[in-house]
Formats: sequence, structure tokens, C-alpha cells
Amino acid sequence: MLIDSHCHLDYYSADEIGDILAHAATAGVGEMVTIGTRLTQSDIVRGIAQAHANVWCTVGIHPHNAAEHPVPAPEAIAAEAAYPRVIGIGESGLDYFYDKAPRDVQQASFRAHIRAARLAGLPLAIHARDADADIIGILRDERDSGGDFQFLLHCFSSTRALAEAALAMGGYVSFSGILTFPKSQEIRDIARDIPRDRLLVETDSPYLAPVPYRGKRNEPAWVAHTATVLAQVHGMEPAAMADLTTANFRRLFRKAA
Repeated sequence: MLIDSHCHLDYYSADEIGDILAHAATAGVGEMVTIGTRLTQSDIVRGIAQAHANVWCTVGIHPHNAAEHPVPAPEAIAAEAAYPRVIGIGESGLDYFYDKAPRDVQQASFRAHIRAARLAGLPLAIHARDADADIIGILRDERDSGGDFQFLLHCFSSTRALAEAALAMGGYVSFSGILTFPKSQEIRDIARDIPRDRLLVETDSPYLAPVPYRGKRNEPAWVAHTATVLAQVHGMEPAAMADLTTANFRRLFRKAA
């Protein structure tokens, strides 16, 4: 069985979700995590997860949305996670490519989410784009000042330096359809060197559909294509990679075990 560790089911209509879950089941994708991007919408992602036995969710504020409201206290973020189907915090992080929120606000929000993850005892899903040095610096600073916390770099498309720093801090790395793109050889090279016990797969759907569906609206069923390429990179059979990434998911997201 495969698990799509990061998707956005709230971007689909209620009528579409049933078909999407059916497609996933046919493709061997047994579970998925729908991700929070605004605390004001936490009830929506929780509702989707509560309505479907094979859907989990996270709560948090995407860096694009970090300036829409004052940065919440870590305790407020953690409180939103106090529900059975909420298994993680995020997605949060830094995005200096689009810069949709001031960088100091993004950084303050990121730190609040790290502290919330520590308070809740849940892993943090990290969005990182063109901000590797600051991501590394904040992760190290928060560990040194507040103690350990669990996290994964979602939809990895960053530098080897970020991957290595994250691994050194106990982090996991999740790969999306980007891994399958013809021009993503550098990402595949990095993926090859990630320890097998730190690998996850995802779609980030409805975005980033993998080859052979690139350019179409993505959905959780297609995580199987990413997992197949990741298996090839590691010299494994796809079924073995499915088992491996599912075991890694259970280890990281203990609340979903």
C-alpha cells in the first residue's frame, strides 16, 4: 500500500472527492494526508478527514498566507491539532520565490509552527522554496533553544545542503511528481542518497502531476508514478518502495499508526 503524505483535498469539490478516493484505491493508494494552509480553514480539512476513514489531515498556515492575520501563538496552533484525525502541523516554512508575505513574518510564523509541533508532539510539514539557508538556520536555532521536534521537507526540490542538514537533524524528505520530470536529474541524484528510512512520497495535488500526466490536475492516485521512479533511483521494486515509504510514514506520523 502507498500513502500520499501531502495533498490538498479541500481544493476539490465535495462531489469530486469520492471519485478521487476511488481512483486512489484502484492505484493502491490506501491513505492520504490533506494539508492545512490557513488556520481559519482548519475545520474544513478536519471535516474531510473525519468524513473518510483513510484520510488524515494537518493544520497550519502556508508561508504564502502568513501575513493574512497576526502570527498566532504556538499554543493556538497546537490547540487546532487536538483532534483524532489531525496527525501533523503545517504546512509552514519559507517561500522566497513568490514572497507573498514579508520574510520576517514568514520567519515568525515558521518559528511559531515549530514550537507548536513540539507542544503537540506532532511532526511539522515544511515548505521550502529559495530559502534554504534561512530554513537551515531556523531549524538549528529552534532545536538548540527549545529541543528536538520531528519534521519533514515536503515536495523536495531544494539543494543537497538543505537535505543533508535536515537529515542530520533527524528530518525526513518527501518527493513529489517533480522527481519524475526529465530535467530533475539533480533531484533524483539527491533522492538516491537519502537514507531509505527517511523517504516519503506525495503528490501535493492538485499541483505537480507526475510524468506521464504532467500538466494535468494532479490527484493522490498518481503518487504511484512518483514512487515507481523513487524505486528505480534506489534500485528497488515498486512494491518494496511502497512498503518502505508506508513504514516510514507510520514511524514519523505516529498518530496515524
